[in-house]
Amino acid sequence: MIDAAVNWPGDARCGVMLTFDFDAESLWLGRDPDNAERMGTLSQGAYGARVGVPSILRVLEEKGVKATFFAPGWTADHHPDRVEMIHAAGHEIGHHSYSHRWVKPGEDALEAEELDRGLEALDRLLGIRPSGYRSPAGETSQTLFRMLAERGFAYDSSLMTSINPYYHAVGGNAQALVELPWHWSLDDAVFALFSIRNPRAIMTNDHIFTVWADEFDAIYQAGGLFDLVMHPQVIGRPSRLVLLRRMIEHIQKFPGVAFLTGHQANRAFRETYPAQRN
Repeated sequence: MIDAAVNWPGDARCGVMLTFDFDAESLWLGRDPDNAERMGTLSQGAYGARVGVPSILRVLEEKGVKATFFAPGWTADHHPDRVEMIHAAGHEIGHHSYSHRWVKPGEDALEAEELDRGLEALDRLLGIRPSGYRSPAGETSQTLFRMLAERGFAYDSSLMTSINPYYHAVGGNAQALVELPWHWSLDDAVFALFSIRNPRAIMTNDHIFTVWADEFDAIYQAGGLFDLVMHPQVIGRPSRLVLLRRMIEHIQKFPGVAFLTGHQANRAFRETYPAQRN
């Protein structure tokens, strides 16, 4: 596995991905089908679509940065106007399953169904075929990697193996997929996603900012990839939008930072290591 620095665009020292998992209500339905009867729980996902997405897009436009939104096919089917809004603003749309179900290892047919239904939904709405995939809750399988390669995906962003991109070998292709790693400490849901059936402490902006900024500072020094994972129903809350602005402004203070979509980060890695074999 390659675990080395990337030649980021513009000779930047560090790559930064702002990513948003636009699950909407599918986050709650995929986790527990009984949530279909819990209007209070589902309303958090509805908020993410109704208020969160437009608010986030305004912040990104204000700061002049592009992002990647990983959207389940369910979201494309049920909130088409918001997915179209993201696409029209020039942000990347990535694949994030169909229903956000947590597929168990060995359920190959269900993995294929989730993957293909999601592709069909995004193609039907936008006429696009995403180049990148992120699995729900960061759980995936070698079988799914094979399916991604067979369907022409260029990259995955589901694992936490490194702070640098690296290749996944699939079959005889040592460069079948590029992995763009993330980490739970860089996921807003860990700090602020709450429900009665899944309670957790809700952290202050200062606490979250300290964790994120410290991690960015260290990854910047190492020259790696800072892959920040957010959800419109979390980061789209009024005070959390302040946190998003604050984090972007913190990053923009550093010289030599490249804000990238997943597609651009994948391309930078492949151009840096075009002939490398795992």
